Amino acid sequence: MIKVLAFASFREILGKERKLDVNEGATVKEVLAILASSCTGFKVAAFEDSDELMDYVLLMINNKRIESPRDLSRSLHEGDELAIFPPVAGG
Repeated sequence: MIKVLAFASFREILGKERKLDVNEGATVKEVLAILASSCTGFKVAAFEDSDELMDYVLLMINNKRIESPRDLSRSLHEGDELAIFPPVAGG
């Protein structure tokens, strides 16, 4: 079981928090694919037509930022927390 936290506009799409029961060692990419397949709005907001994650999506595992696309193959383990952030504008 892992926890997925969504922020800003992704929170409106996915909800604040989801618990997903995934196989031990499932990758970040696999978890994102599960979210995209269960929620069309997330797929449209976060993925290119080629099914690649958009460059501006920020990801963190256990409060540490990971780099896309290199770290999308990183394995997740029981109790891990994946946070997903859309781009944020400010000034």
